[in-house]
Amino acid sequence: MTTAYDAIVLAGGAARRLGGADKPGVQVGGRALLDRVLAGCREAGTTVVVAEPRSTARPVAWAREEPPGGGPLAALDAGLRRLEDTTTAATAAPLVLLLSADLPFFDPRAAQRLVAALVAAPEAEAAVTVDADGREQPLVAAYRAGALRRELELVAAGHGTLAGLPLRLATKGLRGVRVTADPSASFDCDTWEDIATARARIREHGNVLDEWITAVKDELGIDLDVDTGVLLDLARDAAHGVARPAAPLTTFLVGYAAAKAGPGSGPEAVAEAARKAAALAQRWAAEQDEAG
Repeated sequence: MTTAYDAIVLAGGAARRLGGADKPGVQVGGRALLDRVLAGCREAGTTVVVAEPRSTARPVAWAREEPPGGGPLAALDAGLRRLEDTTTAATAAPLVLLLSADLPFFDPRAAQRLVAALVAAPEAEAAVTVDADGREQPLVAAYRAGALRRELELVAAGHGTLAGLPLRLATKGLRGVRVTADPSASFDCDTWEDIATARARIREHGNVLDEWITAVKDELGIDLDVDTGVLLDLARDAAHGVARPAAPLTTFLVGYAAAKAGPGSGPEAVAEAARKAAALAQRWAAEQDEAG
């Protein structure tokens, strides 16, 4: 069972180490960094992105810090205010996932690990990812929304402004738990070398297929988890038992058949269509063996 949360993604930084490039729009695996982060927090009830609005792979609410470019504290304040405007007391989640927009490998499992850690520690106000070097990453963390608002108000009262101030002024007073996660979940892209590393990693043998399937689903607007092993076995049977071009055509027809099964059918419809097509391919192969 997943834990309810909202999400704020900070995407308005200057990206000076990238020469001022549009970092949220830089692509890794054919998808913008921002879209990859949004996929990672797709289970959020409401997601607010603090930046100038742009086209994204899924709908989000937008906010802008005052003044623009005013730093992470001002951006966090803008994100929380937008959440308060967007949600009601009945729909607002008490937990907020706070993320930067440059996390190419952050995924829903990492999101749930953070919110679950916070739920498991009722006295805690934050669950913060610890990276491979043992450093806390406050922009890969889950917080209690009320505690964040309290700390922001204290900082604003003490400094007269939130603009230009570091995030730690608001997070250092929170009672937190440290969460050790998959190192890739907190890998961020600050430099072009980091971008190159991320792009190389998704093409590694153990990652490339999952990355490609995720990218295609994102591009086509499909939110469906299927057993890729079943489809690969079907493609193999069609290629060997019928002809090589039959493999992609058969998997396409299986997808079409699953779609015709109607909404709500989901992975079960794919599995059933794949089973029928695989049995047919095996019958074709058996006839060929008999003829031989």
